[in-house]
Amino acid sequence: MAAVESNMMPLGTVAPDFNLTDVMSGKTFSLEDVRKEYGVVVMFICAHCPYVKNIEEEIAVVARQYMDLKVGFVAICSNDPTDYPEDAPDGLRAQAEEFEFDFPYLVDETQEVAKAYQAACTPDFFLFDEDLKCIYRGRFDASTPGNPEPVTGDDLVNALEAHLEDEPVIEDQKPSIGCSIKWKN
Repeated sequence: MAAVESNMMPLGTVAPDFNLTDVMSGKTFSLEDVRKEYGVVVMFICAHCPYVKNIEEEIAVVARQYMDLKVGFVAICSNDPTDYPEDAPDGLRAQAEEFEFDFPYLVDETQEVAKAYQAACTPDFFLFDEDLKCIYRGRFDASTPGNPEPVTGDDLVNALEAHLEDEPVIEDQKPSIGCSIKWKN
């Protein structure tokens, strides 16, 4: 399986809105529903991808820590579940339960949200400030399946820490690497 890099949305881009259904509650969430006082992290993830599986436990840890610090978190799966049934709502719900995701896990059935965010792979991370402007996009950390780097979330955490300390987020950001979004034909 060939790895794909994220497209790296231009910094300063305003977060596109959405109205998507949560796999756990069945409720519909918009961007406004998931943002908090200091902004929101939008993650494109899924259940089948080995790159996501490599970091999913730490995603839950980082999200819990920063949600307590008033940053919203939301996960979105845009994959076509026809060829990847693990990425259907039941598979996503099982993943969310196993790793105790405390954030909405939304399904992008039309894939329009992934296109609006220029998401290319799973995982793909975007941090938007309180004005919903993109201040970070790219990888969670340097770990990938099979490399010796520990899973720490450092790239995203460093951006979150800089933002919360009212410091500039470094602009030399590394793209995420993962499985391509499974687009519908």
